[in-house]
Amino acid sequence: MNTASPAQSVTEILAGKIAALRQEAIAASVRQRAEDLLIDVVGLCIAARNTDYMRALLASVDPGGGCTAIGHAGTFAPGTAALINGTAVHGEDFDDTFEGGPVHSSAVVIPAVLAACERFGRGGRVALLGIACGVEALCRLSMVVPKAIHKSGFHPTSALGVPAAALAASAALGLTPRQTVNAIGHAGSFASGIIEYLAEGAWTKRLHPGWAAQAAVQAARLGEQGFVGPRTVLEGIHGLFNGFARTAEGNYGVLTEGFGERWYMDHITFKPYATGTMNQPYVDCALRLRKRGIRPEEVKEILCETAEGYVHRLWEPLASKHRPGNEYAARFSTPFNIAIAFVTGGAGLSAFTGDTVRDERTLALASKVRYVVNPDDPYPEAYTGHVRMTLKDGTVVEERQPHIRGGVHDPLTRAEIEGKFRRNCEFGGWSRERAERFLESVPRFFDGPLDLTPLRG
Repeated sequence: MNTASPAQSVTEILAGKIAALRQEAIAASVRQRAEDLLIDVVGLCIAARNTDYMRALLASVDPGGGCTAIGHAGTFAPGTAALINGTAVHGEDFDDTFEGGPVHSSAVVIPAVLAACERFGRGGRVALLGIACGVEALCRLSMVVPKAIHKSGFHPTSALGVPAAALAASAALGLTPRQTVNAIGHAGSFASGIIEYLAEGAWTKRLHPGWAAQAAVQAARLGEQGFVGPRTVLEGIHGLFNGFARTAEGNYGVLTEGFGERWYMDHITFKPYATGTMNQPYVDCALRLRKRGIRPEEVKEILCETAEGYVHRLWEPLASKHRPGNEYAARFSTPFNIAIAFVTGGAGLSAFTGDTVRDERTLALASKVRYVVNPDDPYPEAYTGHVRMTLKDGTVVEERQPHIRGGVHDPLTRAEIEGKFRRNCEFGGWSRERAERFLESVPRFFDGPLDLTPLRG
């Protein structure tokens, strides 16, 4: 392995491109996507604000500091506000996903940018620049060594989210290329996030984007002050990818080439259902089968084709996936997702509760679900679904879906994203009038001073 330091590192190339990117160069489609992400983020924060995990998180931190935790009264230090907002966005696993990673981009980047901008009095235009740069960087980081971080037992959103959000905060704060390199360098050491939460449905995954956002804000502030970080933090032999993907060999060109000209963030998926990303097409298949008038009691067995990359997260150990231990574990069980959608006709926020995971009719159907690995499945380039039901009378019915709804092949419209926002606000206890006021403000959000006070309480 070549241990010589490069004349110009990946982060130096990237920081240079960020510094050269002007606010007015942000494409209209990118601004539209940033607005869509903002709507989704705020709605998800409101939906989660009264949950048990958010109450526990708020009780663990100190108030005071001037920054906004969306949906909550009082103010917090910038890092704490980023922690709270990032955790809330991802808490119900209802936030956006970038196919090709997968990573959840806005849950890390937007909380970090909003906290940094609010703390230092930056306006909407630089917030847009930071969000665009950070979301794009996270999408691209996820494609350097696809699937490897998950296979190594880490959560890519968490591990890659810290450097992406540090870059985002650096861009929003107007840091120099050298300061930005320092910030990303520290972000590599701050990165973390194991996926052992899968074992018993622990809450830790919910924290991952918030912790990453908090760490990113601190990394940017350190970089700004000249605290020196390693410039080869990504590609170095002791760098982030070697640590989390177990290889320093990767496609670093995808991270830097065309940055600011080609926007992968245009392909982000907005989830229609409040569950794990890879489960979404299976839910659609189950719902279409339900419309045929089949009753759960008529089903003898269910066989699904799946990708090898899904198995350790969504299918095994199969006995635990048939009977998830709690409502959070249920979101990461494809058998349960198929069953709850088929039995109830949906997979929204109310589909994953203490009562639903104990419903014997749903669990009986989930116990009939098996899988086979399709070696030709295109994951992570596309997320597919397949449900083949054999009924007790011998009839076989089947549904396939070649892509995730809400993604590039079947995107949600702004009206559908706003509809999701309204339902999330209703779930979280915001009035219809308050929700509408926010939606009316979105087209102006990135044009003037950044005022987050209407989002408090």
